[in-house]
Amino acid sequence: MSTLVSDKQFQMESLNALFEHATEGIIISDRHGKIVKANPSAERLFGYGTGELLERVVEDLVPMKYKDRHEKDRAGYNKNPHARSMGKNMDLFARRKDQSEFPVEISLSYYKKEEETFVIAFVIDITERKRHEASVLRLNQELERKVEERTKVLHEALIELESSKEQLSQALDSEKELNDMKSRFVTMASHEFRTPLSTILSSISLVNKYDHGDNTEKVAKHVQRIKSAVTNMTLILNDFLSAEKLEEGKVFVRLEEGNIRELVEETIGEVNGILKTGQRVDYKHEGMTLCHFDKQIMRNILLNLISNAIKFSTEGKSIKVLTSVTEADICIDVSDEGMGIPKDEQEHLFKRFFRSKNATNIQGTGLGLNIVAKYLEVLEGKIQFTSELNVGTTFHLTLPNVKNK
Repeated sequence: MSTLVSDKQFQMESLNALFEHATEGIIISDRHGKIVKANPSAERLFGYGTGELLERVVEDLVPMKYKDRHEKDRAGYNKNPHARSMGKNMDLFARRKDQSEFPVEISLSYYKKEEETFVIAFVIDITERKRHEASVLRLNQELERKVEERTKVLHEALIELESSKEQLSQALDSEKELNDMKSRFVTMASHEFRTPLSTILSSISLVNKYDHGDNTEKVAKHVQRIKSAVTNMTLILNDFLSAEKLEEGKVFVRLEEGNIRELVEETIGEVNGILKTGQRVDYKHEGMTLCHFDKQIMRNILLNLISNAIKFSTEGKSIKVLTSVTEADICIDVSDEGMGIPKDEQEHLFKRFFRSKNATNIQGTGLGLNIVAKYLEVLEGKIQFTSELNVGTTFHLTLPNVKNK
């Protein structure tokens, strides 16, 4: 008998401990809405002192504008009491003692004692969650705006490319070659943009699902994926625009004095978003820093070479960039520890749309090195390279350091 009493006493003490120490606010009221019991968390939540909630009614905890409606809802609940969450698909708010309001999540349950029905309300303050949801919403809106801007730029670029069809046809040897180029371009463009766009859409979808503060790291991870995808789209778009201008002879050299070291560091910063895990770009400069070059053309050349080195290298590898300047020349070396280029394919490396057989699974337009080579022709420069399979590739560029003639 004493064992039964002891067990019952233990159960009562355990239930009381759960009630007193629960992190959720717990309020028990009778069928008239009169509060008969409230735990310490509920008192703190609503700003009342110990015992102050007793003898009050639940409508004292509801925003004034909803007080009358709540009385009707309570009467309806008493007719058919059952366990449920309040305000499905609605934003619920509660009222503190100082009349301030805050967002809450409420679950209801009930029990009967001597024919009297008592309602149990479990109340959670979700202010922080709402702040996080608002932050995620703002982030999503900003991402959507950026996607729309990029899409607009792409649309305008495609319109511009289409309008230049007549000029392109004059540069091709035959109608067959023109049609072949158009077909390859459409196939390549749809393929290359599908991957980053899918990444952006899937990451935005996942970010939308995170509504708790402890998911900040996951949100940051997907934001980084989106940034990387946007960077890839920008690089691809730059290739398309550069190829078109070179083909039409619309590239005009504007040599001016500038700091080559600053330009390289800025360009490396632009491609940091596409670095794979453990990759890094090591940069070293020798000689003069001020020299004469076309900033935009040099930037496009560096973007192509450095982004290629990143794409064709695996995780954990280093990309090395070396610049050296003398009174006569500007030299640039870009080296990677990537897959290398097969010997029997190296003679085709600078041809438009060329992709080596060991790079078919790597995103790219096949335009980058062709663009670099054509830019160097315009600048009266030279490009050389050495490459070994599974060891890496080094590109060496030499340009004259001269003012405009």
